[in-house]
Amino acid sequence: MNSIKESMDIEVTFGPLAQFMRDDTVEEIWINSPERIFIARAGKSELTNLLLTSVEVHNIVERALMWSGRRLDLSHPFVDARMPDGSRLHVTIPEITAEHWAINIRKHLLRHLNLTDLISRGVLTEKIAQLLKHSVHAGLNILVSGATQSGKTTMLNALASSIPVSERVITIEEVFELKPNLPDVVQMQTRSANLQGTGEIPLRRLIKESLRMRPSRIIVGEVREAEALDLLIALNSGLPGMGTLHANSPKDAIIKLQTLPLLAGENISHKFIAPTVAAAIDLIIHVQMDQSGKRRISEIAALTGRYENDRPEIESLWKWNIDHYVRGLGTLPKPEKFAAIGFPLESWWNK
Repeated sequence: MNSIKESMDIEVTFGPLAQFMRDDTVEEIWINSPERIFIARAGKSELTNLLLTSVEVHNIVERALMWSGRRLDLSHPFVDARMPDGSRLHVTIPEITAEHWAINIRKHLLRHLNLTDLISRGVLTEKIAQLLKHSVHAGLNILVSGATQSGKTTMLNALASSIPVSERVITIEEVFELKPNLPDVVQMQTRSANLQGTGEIPLRRLIKESLRMRPSRIIVGEVREAEALDLLIALNSGLPGMGTLHANSPKDAIIKLQTLPLLAGENISHKFIAPTVAAAIDLIIHVQMDQSGKRRISEIAALTGRYENDRPEIESLWKWNIDHYVRGLGTLPKPEKFAAIGFPLESWWNK
């Protein structure tokens, strides 16, 4: 009965786009104009033969936004919203766009996967998955970096599902995307300003509020701006956490993580941020999508906790090289945390 209702809801909400919403091979749908509608399969884009009218496009958006409670008008020409099936809708309208409404619907087909599922899909090896699972159990602070559509949210979801079931987890996002398979989870998302320009609740506020909710661990869906400062301060208080960040490499991710807190105000300096980042972040998992549309972990790096010339020291643990992983010279930080969970880290490295 539920599957029938869901199918009817998709048909009613998305109308002509329902065929792509039901197709599990379609990862994303975007509309550049009513006559140019694209989809992505296995990381590759395709121009469809579907033709719509402007009225049909506007009606689809209006029906989709009725469920989310978010609005779109000339004073708010962007909207980012979650659909009932977990898909993410983003819309931009003129005069921000030149003529037509620009619409993206990102379907999170892989959001319920765990690390074992990702092994079978070639995203990582069994040995790396074992390391990441124990790193999560040990309470290391983990940052997932990568480009758009590289699989950051999927990886973060898989890591979150490895958190011990005894922990209380708070997730903080702009739009609900994460779905940790855990019994004690509180999910929070940002809120836009109302018609009077008040009532906005940004990520920075949510991070601060989460610390009053007795979390065992916090997860920030994506770090984009000044909230990086609040996350670093929270992680430096002894609270384990995870998050994602757009970056081209682990080193670029750390440089960006040092830069974003500067947006919080003029009294924040690199002299303060460098040791904070070095102490707060333990592992960086960089994911990438190659030209064939294949997603995988391309590098795992660790921060040593040391810094020099306002730059945290970073070492590579594994790096993908054409068809296999090459072991780097780095070692995992905070071995005492692995000892506390009974994981023989030193002997495991030598296997």
